[in-house]
Amino acid sequence: MREVRQIGQALILALLFLLPVQAALAEVNAGNRAYSTSRPFKITPVATFDTPWAIAVMPEGRLLVTEKGGRLYLVTLDGRKQEVPGVPPVQAIGQDGLLDIVLSPRFGTDHQVYFTYVEPGEGGGRLALARARFAESGDIARLADLAVIWRATPEGGGGQPGGIIAFAPDGQHLFLASGDRMRPQTAQDPGGSLGKILRLNLDGSTPADNPMAAQGGVQAQIWTMGHRNPYGLAFAADGKLWEDEMGPRGGDELNLIRPGRNYGWPLVSNGDNYDGTPIPRHRTRPDLEAPIVYWTPVIAPAGLAFYSGAMFPTWHGSAFIGALRQHALVRIAFDGKGGAREADRWDMGQRIRDVVVAADGALLLIEDRPDGRLLRLTPAK
Repeated sequence: MREVRQIGQALILALLFLLPVQAALAEVNAGNRAYSTSRPFKITPVATFDTPWAIAVMPEGRLLVTEKGGRLYLVTLDGRKQEVPGVPPVQAIGQDGLLDIVLSPRFGTDHQVYFTYVEPGEGGGRLALARARFAESGDIARLADLAVIWRATPEGGGGQPGGIIAFAPDGQHLFLASGDRMRPQTAQDPGGSLGKILRLNLDGSTPADNPMAAQGGVQAQIWTMGHRNPYGLAFAADGKLWEDEMGPRGGDELNLIRPGRNYGWPLVSNGDNYDGTPIPRHRTRPDLEAPIVYWTPVIAPAGLAFYSGAMFPTWHGSAFIGALRQHALVRIAFDGKGGAREADRWDMGQRIRDVVVAADGALLLIEDRPDGRLLRLTPAK
């Protein structure tokens, strides 16, 4: 009888992947939105990096900045930077390299950082998640006690690694966005981690209450599936998890992430394949989750951050997205009922890879280019 109950529970949990979130939430195409005509902020360059990828804000205001080529820097807001040794070898080709970095929810006591990178290997690199202790002695900082706690499956190369990390608001679990590595069908394969959002314990093990925990293996780690190239993942103040991802020719997405749901790629999209062949639209498959906001033409969304700082009080609750294709910073406003809209789009003149909120409430952006700048945005007046 116990085995029968377990099979029944597994079937119920698996069926969650077929249920829509809220049929009443309409998709909004923000692709043709014009740039905002005025900027409520001034821009101050802080430092320059070789193709920077992600920013982590430390409690006292210093920053950790990754470069795609495999270097990590400790940075102050007056522009001083020093390389932090201890990063493992990375495969830095095309879209691959050293990717996201975040502080442990218990950083004040465990001094750990988590980061993602594409690990070199036969047949092409694969996405890896590692954690290490941020060790400081005097003016010297390094990564110590490094351990890889998760690796993507199946192996094999390709771009679109994803690699974004977000911790649950209670600090008990880690969410990891894994791209499809340019192999679209992997996003619908529950036996692999590509094209998925995973939910892990802080040590990389599998939580017992995941949607398909009873299935074991990789399947037990899956929180959602059907993702293409997720480059933004963040929790709002109300505890909702949001994700942005790049579509093909059209159909970039902002998704409200719910456990056990299937977000459709490559079965549906609001864009088409690069060779021009059509893909069925989200509206044709109400059993699959549709984006809340989508962009056709694309903006190529990257970093995602929710604002809660003191410098821009009217932006509390807004989210900010870096736009690579549109060279823009995009502000998203929410209606509190699961709906969202693009509220502002500012022309930044360069591809914006990541955006975070500084300890003092300023916005920090990095440009995606070989001489990419770290920019600090503060109120214009």
